[in-house]
Amino acid sequence: MFWLLLEIFFNNVMPVFVLVLIGYFVRDRLGLDGRTLTRFAYFVLVPAFVYNIMSSARVEVNLAVRMIAFIITVHVAVALLGFVVGKVLRRSPEMVAAYVVIAVFGNVGNFGLPIIEFRLGSDALVAATLYFLAITMIAFVIAVAAANWYRGGGVGAALAVFKTPALIALVPALLVNWSGVQIPTFVDRSTSLLAGAMIPTMLVTLGVQLAAMKQIRFSADVFIASAIRLIGGPVLAMLIVIPFGLTGVERAAGVLQAGMPAAVLATIIALEHKLLPDFVTTTVLFSTVVSLLTLTVLLAVI
Repeated sequence: MFWLLLEIFFNNVMPVFVLVLIGYFVRDRLGLDGRTLTRFAYFVLVPAFVYNIMSSARVEVNLAVRMIAFIITVHVAVALLGFVVGKVLRRSPEMVAAYVVIAVFGNVGNFGLPIIEFRLGSDALVAATLYFLAITMIAFVIAVAAANWYRGGGVGAALAVFKTPALIALVPALLVNWSGVQIPTFVDRSTSLLAGAMIPTMLVTLGVQLAAMKQIRFSADVFIASAIRLIGGPVLAMLIVIPFGLTGVERAAGVLQAGMPAAVLATIIALEHKLLPDFVTTTVLFSTVVSLLTLTVLLAVI
């Protein structure tokens, strides 16, 4: 078992962290701007990746519906877990909302996609991408709603998720997929090149973003919120997947996506809504580092 964990750690987890570390250490030396890299990936590379994967994907409608229903149920359950834990511990409404944001917003893009590909193979990218899109949608809705809830605000801003480039790119991808239209070779090759650049760019960008984080203060809440994200997520996923009847790659990819560390986007939402940004930032960093261990174990179990 020890050698299996060691093999998984070096072959599936470390390659991802190496690129993150490169971004972390070269940020100041090269003067890299995390915001510019993020915007380039968000508006150009991610839509190209989604289009490239989903335009040629072959997924039965019934299976896709079950996958989406499963992963949305998991993230609603994880959000509720964060809410209940915060209430039981008698945390302030602000802290409870932060628990929910961290619980629901996993790093399913930067981390999830490459780790799943390394462990399950390139064929798993279709399932991982479908989960990525569904999680992005539900995470934005729940996170923004939670960030507004503690102040008694509305949830209208959460609907802006439907304007995100990744979801917009899904529309032409599905049209091409279902219609069987032959796309010009230069378009196909251009999107393929951009899609290939997405994962390494996003991983380096994550390192740049982590290097820019300030005000790192550890507390019991950081450990609790990280545990909800890293342990609560995959445990709930393994239980919830049973009635949905998912097996193989679809089951494994969904459980793995539920066990990813907190995403930097959680910090952005916290900053935007003044929701304990220092606490959320620290939790993102801590959960990312600790996921070296938790993801290694989860990959072995899967």
